[in-house]
Amino acid sequence: MEIAILLLIVAAIFITRSVKVVPQQNAWVVERLGKYHSSLAPGLNFLVPFIDKVAYKHSLKEIPLDVPSQVCITRDNTQLQVDGILYFQVTDPMRASYGSSNYIVAVTQLAQTSLRSVIGKLELDKTFEERDIINAQVVHAIDEAALNWGVKVLRYEIKDLTPPKEILLAMQAQITAEREKRALIAASEGRRQEQINIATGEREAFIARSEGEKQAEINNAQGEASAILAVAEATAEAIRKVAEAIRQPGGQEAVQLKVAEKAVDAYAKVAADATTTLIVPSNMTEVSALIASAMKMAGTGKAA
Repeated sequence: MEIAILLLIVAAIFITRSVKVVPQQNAWVVERLGKYHSSLAPGLNFLVPFIDKVAYKHSLKEIPLDVPSQVCITRDNTQLQVDGILYFQVTDPMRASYGSSNYIVAVTQLAQTSLRSVIGKLELDKTFEERDIINAQVVHAIDEAALNWGVKVLRYEIKDLTPPKEILLAMQAQITAEREKRALIAASEGRRQEQINIATGEREAFIARSEGEKQAEINNAQGEASAILAVAEATAEAIRKVAEAIRQPGGQEAVQLKVAEKAVDAYAKVAADATTTLIVPSNMTEVSALIASAMKMAGTGKAA
């Protein structure tokens, strides 16, 4: 009975030492007689009891590592308190086991030294503007050395950049002055645009008024020309009708009668004026002679 229990215990020990189940996204490093033998993949694995042993266990997941805050000096001799976070992943379990005694500490220290080196090449203003460049350069510097440790650095992110209080106050004053400057420029541009708009409006209004006056003068001139033309045409038509009437039978006598009436009316108007001295012809035949002369001139015009 005791032998059976002993054999059962020995079998359990053998099974425990020989059968290993590796979880997903993990890698176990096996040593045989103190020497690296193999890396166990996720799943069921078998070892030689008392000869093989699991020496190291590594997670293959992406690991976030908080890099401790440190003081960095920029190119223009300004101190910055920098805090960041590093993301890396174990890609070679064998190198991660034997390449460094502690790859996490090694990566952390290398991240700090690389960050100080990169920031030391930049001026203060550039450190705030070029965070992406700083992150990329830090990743590049760490990744070259981390290959020997079986680690792949994926990215580095700066969490905080804190300059001294004096620098912060100066930066705030500079920002305030810059905003006031932009406000003054915007106000002056607004006034300038307002003056331009007013001048443009006045110019367009003057042009519109002058165009209106010009059109009014053109219209008046055209109206006067039309009126003169109408009067001339009416006068010409009246003259034609008079000429036609004279050529009709009895026209000559009518003209003589009309001239005589005009002459008598003229004498009457002259006689009505008290300030006018009227000299009456002694021989009234002179009136008929005047009428005959007028008729002769009318006849001459008709013949012409």
